[in-house]
Amino acid sequence: MSSYVRDGEEIYRRSFATIRAEADLSGFDPVLERVVVRMIHACGMVDLAGAVAASPGFGPHAQALLAAGAPILCDTAMVAAGVTRSRLPAENEVLCTLSDPRVARLAGTLGTTRTAAALELWRDRLGGALVVVGNAPTALFRLLEIVEEGAPAPGAVVGVPVGFIGAAESKMALAEHPSALAHLVVHGRRGGSAIAAAAVNALASGDE
Repeated sequence: MSSYVRDGEEIYRRSFATIRAEADLSGFDPVLERVVVRMIHACGMVDLAGAVAASPGFGPHAQALLAAGAPILCDTAMVAAGVTRSRLPAENEVLCTLSDPRVARLAGTLGTTRTAAALELWRDRLGGALVVVGNAPTALFRLLEIVEEGAPAPGAVVGVPVGFIGAAESKMALAEHPSALAHLVVHGRRGGSAIAAAAVNALASGDE
């Protein structure tokens, strides 16, 4: 067997150095640059940087939300599990309501996916929260509908659902929404739970 790098810290160091050498990170402020590096590290695609877009000042704003103790509302258990609790600056609550027994009934009533229906249980927690959608385009669409219905607006949204049906459209809808929610998106079909969690972990920590 060929030799390979065994030291974890060295693997991280070389990985981040490779990403910075190969990805076009120009145009990102220091906070968002660190977030994008982490997102690329989670998926192995340096060209992801070209698909990342954010509202002005998103990075510092989202960091301030976390520092102030904002809850992190996740569309799936995979996103929630990927958030490194030890990185969170204020012991922030990380919440996913997808397994709540009420969700299946809500999905049937609303005629939508369980992931979208689970957002109905966020209404009293939504104001000022960091919302993280890494899987379901229907959840991101429903979030925007809930805001339009008069629910308190989240403090910021990491909107990176993955898929072939509705993913690109839901992220464009977030970026162009009249409410001008603070947001981070990966335009197009790419996204996913690992990328979403990586973004949160980067925002929660001041280092790589």
